[in-house]
Amino acid sequence: MPKITFMGAGSTIFAKNVLGDILVTDALRDSEIALFDIDAVRLEESKKVIHNINQNSNNNRATVKAYLDRKEALKDANYVVNAIQVGGYEPSTVIDFEIPKKYGLRQTIADTIGIGGLFRALRTIPVMMEFAKEMEEVCPNALLLNYTNPMSSITGAMLRGTKIKTVGLCHSVQDCANHLLRDLDIKPSDLNWKIAGINHMAWLLEITDNKKDLYPLIKEKAKEKNQSEKHSDMIRYEMMDRFGYYVTESSEHNAEYLPYFIKSTHPELIEKYNIPLDEYPRRCVDQIEKWKTLGRELIEDKNIQHERTLEYASYIIEAMETDIPFKINGNVLNDNLISNLPSDCVVEVTCLVDKNGITPTRVGSLPEQLASLNRTNINTQLLTVEAALTKDKSKIYQAAYLDPHTSSELSLDEIKSLCDDLIEAHGDMLPEYN
Repeated sequence: MPKITFMGAGSTIFAKNVLGDILVTDALRDSEIALFDIDAVRLEESKKVIHNINQNSNNNRATVKAYLDRKEALKDANYVVNAIQVGGYEPSTVIDFEIPKKYGLRQTIADTIGIGGLFRALRTIPVMMEFAKEMEEVCPNALLLNYTNPMSSITGAMLRGTKIKTVGLCHSVQDCANHLLRDLDIKPSDLNWKIAGINHMAWLLEITDNKKDLYPLIKEKAKEKNQSEKHSDMIRYEMMDRFGYYVTESSEHNAEYLPYFIKSTHPELIEKYNIPLDEYPRRCVDQIEKWKTLGRELIEDKNIQHERTLEYASYIIEAMETDIPFKINGNVLNDNLISNLPSDCVVEVTCLVDKNGITPTRVGSLPEQLASLNRTNINTQLLTVEAALTKDKSKIYQAAYLDPHTSSELSLDEIKSLCDDLIEAHGDMLPEYN
């Protein structure tokens, strides 16, 4: 049976979901589970939770071990799940939000692009390169399932800078169409949909019920809802009205991927579109506080059970182990899959998974307005990867200069100065740049 190594296992709830899925999947019940984290306390907490699920839902059939030695955890792995966050809430997330605020640059989530996403990538990619080097030594044929953001930049760096097989996995595709229909109170009987684009900005290209196009009804009801009430999806509805298609990731994310919504010259837009500035730091503080109670309850629950979630990891491993095909939306190197996006960017497309691994499907051309919006984000992603792989500081500045939100708010000199302040604040979390 396969060995599955989980990097960043101190993320107990996510580890519970992904590894719990594996433990309740018939074809994977005898797996060897290796847990790795740099935090010994959180690692031990996660081990207890996974052990209890293994005991209660799996009759102790799996082997579960915890490691503080990364190379030992990786040794002979068949699959590696990556869920690390370099720097955590403090100091890194605080730096990502508070220093840009001094320049009047506001953010919501800051984990994908934007100035926060750029620096999250710069501190994460070097760690991922260390993972890759060790994987090439001790598990060169393993498949890396990457869940860490910024998805496109990290996956792109791994695909371009290492020999490791990897696919990027996100939560934003699986429930996109159903989420949209639930919010608009549309109840389909035979739903079918197609999504493609880039991570966090993939497009619901088709949505049908019994082969009938649902978009006319969706657009009508979405426009009515935006005009009649404040709600959490106003930006996605507005973008659908203006550009014709619904986007996978939430409105609070998309607010900072675009130059239209968070503007110091138009502060009224924050209220109009119900934009939650500083949303991610607020979530972090809430989660840290809730974990004091939730964590204890989870860890001490010796009767804990698990039901399989929609996370892709267990389904990918099951398909590869059994050769029973499964369809996912994965983040992979473009290589002409979407013909009007750069060939060396990372795209999110439908992929077939079986014993041969991950096989992406070709999309062809996106509607040009959608490809154009994607390219504004891809520009920054490609330069971020180049900066991380070459250690060329000028590429950091260029990535920031091209970021849609940052460049809509700050001058070239301000952007360069902001980058310099962020580099200094990160200190040893970043490598030396030339």
